[in-house]
Amino acid sequence: MNTALKSIFAGTALVFSSLTLSMTTQAELMPTQAGTVAPQAVDKIDIQQYVGKWYEIAHLPMYFQRKCVANTTAQYGLNPDKTISVLNSCSTADGGKISSEGVAYSQNEGNSKLKVSFLPKGLRWLPFTKGDYWVLRIDPDYKVVLVGGPSDKYLWILSREAQIDDAIYQSYLDTAKKYGYDVEKLIKTPQQR
Repeated sequence: MNTALKSIFAGTALVFSSLTLSMTTQAELMPTQAGTVAPQAVDKIDIQQYVGKWYEIAHLPMYFQRKCVANTTAQYGLNPDKTISVLNSCSTADGGKISSEGVAYSQNEGNSKLKVSFLPKGLRWLPFTKGDYWVLRIDPDYKVVLVGGPSDKYLWILSREAQIDDAIYQSYLDTAKKYGYDVEKLIKTPQQR
């Protein structure tokens, strides 16, 4: 790789690292709303039960999902080195499909707090370039999960099925509200399978 290209990668990584550190620090200092508590990951998950395909039921709007309009899924697998492979995919407005491959690293003994990177393999060592992925709630049969992090900026409701019952959905919304998430901003994900 030539020197100019290395400089561009290094500069981009430095800016991304600074932004990520700043957002993490702000999130840790954010007060919770009245009647809410700070997001808390469940104590533990059985990673063998967790891996596999999940359908996105709803998410808070975020930049990196801006082109996704339907059929968003996440496929998780257990790697030999105990990391978790991540393959996110979705349909776009023009009828195409996009996907992103990443890796998740466990941050606690119970595997309920992960750090996820979607950087190319050679850049994953960079500090402050991994996002939080906390399992905030999961049903005993591993059919529906609420995923977020230490801030109220990211939130997903995922299911093993492309659709979930309205009462179950409402129950997961109630949990998200308890953690201070603005559920009015949630975007329901069409699953046209």
